[in-house]
Amino acid sequence: MGKVVEMKGIKKIFPGVIANDDVNFDLEEGEIHVLLGENGAGKTTLMNILYGLYQQEAGDIFVHGQKAMIKNPKEAIKLGIGMVHQHFMLVHNFSVAQNMILGQEPKKGMNLDIGKAIKDTEELSKKYGFNIDAKAIIEDMTVGQQQKVEILKALYRGADILILDEPTAVLTPQEIDELGVILRNLVKEGKSIILITHKLKEVMKMSDRVTIIRRGKVIDIVKTKETNIDELAEMMVGRKVNLKVEKKPTELGKAMLTIENLQVLDHRKLPAVKGVSLEVKAGEILAIAGVDGNGQTELVEAIAGLRKPIGGKIELNGHDITGRTPREAIESGLGHIPEDRHKRGLVLKYSLAENAILGYHYKAPFAKGIMMNYGEVKEYAKKLIKSYDVRTPNEEVAASALSGGNQQKMIIAREIEKNPELIIAAQPTRGLDVGAIEYIHRRLVEERDNNRAVLLVSLELDEVLSLADRIAVIYDGQIVDVLDAKDATEQKLGILMAGGKLKKETQGGNTNE
Repeated sequence: MGKVVEMKGIKKIFPGVIANDDVNFDLEEGEIHVLLGENGAGKTTLMNILYGLYQQEAGDIFVHGQKAMIKNPKEAIKLGIGMVHQHFMLVHNFSVAQNMILGQEPKKGMNLDIGKAIKDTEELSKKYGFNIDAKAIIEDMTVGQQQKVEILKALYRGADILILDEPTAVLTPQEIDELGVILRNLVKEGKSIILITHKLKEVMKMSDRVTIIRRGKVIDIVKTKETNIDELAEMMVGRKVNLKVEKKPTELGKAMLTIENLQVLDHRKLPAVKGVSLEVKAGEILAIAGVDGNGQTELVEAIAGLRKPIGGKIELNGHDITGRTPREAIESGLGHIPEDRHKRGLVLKYSLAENAILGYHYKAPFAKGIMMNYGEVKEYAKKLIKSYDVRTPNEEVAASALSGGNQQKMIIAREIEKNPELIIAAQPTRGLDVGAIEYIHRRLVEERDNNRAVLLVSLELDEVLSLADRIAVIYDGQIVDVLDAKDATEQKLGILMAGGKLKKETQGGNTNE
């Protein structure tokens, strides 16, 4: 098989940062090649150069053996290169077919031929086994379905080289398995695929070769069948990584969070949380497991004061906080690591110092009346940056300039240092590399061991099974079962997450419906 892409000696410099430092990369015809590395290693920058979003300072690109000057995505598309970005580029109130044809609209005379657009979309979807409704509106689709639309968009434009940036970051385990099948089918159809990821299980399942990048340099290129997860993790971060979470036995205290018959509507005013009752005690991690979109977001927002319930009761450390404001929830002892760090966790254009005190910026020693004490703010931020290993030139850098892992460390530092009685950790490691995941898991277990209550909400079953003491499974807005973590398995959780029920234990072992 020949090389469909060769990148030789690629160098890309941003102010103060060498993002790609003399990088060599190639993609063979009919392979799935993973670009693996920590957050901020330079993976996405390299692929943005191949797709024409950035231009390199040095180095050459060859596509199908021909030297290419790719100045913009339009030129990349002409060369048969398509890219599916981590944050999807879809118009949410348009249909699938309308999104498919944007920029390449078929005409019937002077008018848009929407019938042809629908027909072409359906034929393409059928050809690749995507099972997508061409008339469906994007905002009504799951994240996994939206990702399929993005892949179809690239195929519609004639791509035979596909770049997928963190394709499994927001997918459920079932959707990840489905994506793996789709990618193998695309390879059989003659496509060549580059995956940008840091999820090692998916690397081992999906790829043929792996290029490991660390701090802008290529560390190694390996065949997937000749390596393992531990080796990849060590090459990725430059040290041995403990992928197993170490925990001591629980020492339960009093109930810190009590939820009774909670009912919450979603943004469309439809029931999302339907009579949930839960209790989280000091000294334990209670995890909520479920397929995305089953009420987890609305439940967390109701506890955090971001969404008003229509019924039920929430008590935090003995205080009724039902329908209270986020500030009142914080004052009652809540720390909140939100699922969307950009939307809810940080003000991206603010400095790290300013982000470090959000939520208690109005209190001494950071404020005196209406005036901010910036000296105290900076000193406090420096302490957090050092204690939580936030990698940044200084505390005055804008939060937007940090990698995802360091942004998340900053949020965790801020929330833990509030000394909360309850920590809600919603998707705490979404989109992060193994080094950052190891660190965040350790900090959450430390808080549990310090007699705090931790409510973990995660789509990652490995994370749930590693961290949790008890696991509550949510389906269609209701808690369908609560399992002791030592009795839980991926199979049992999968059955409950799909709305099934576990059979009672019988002599000779368990059987499931």
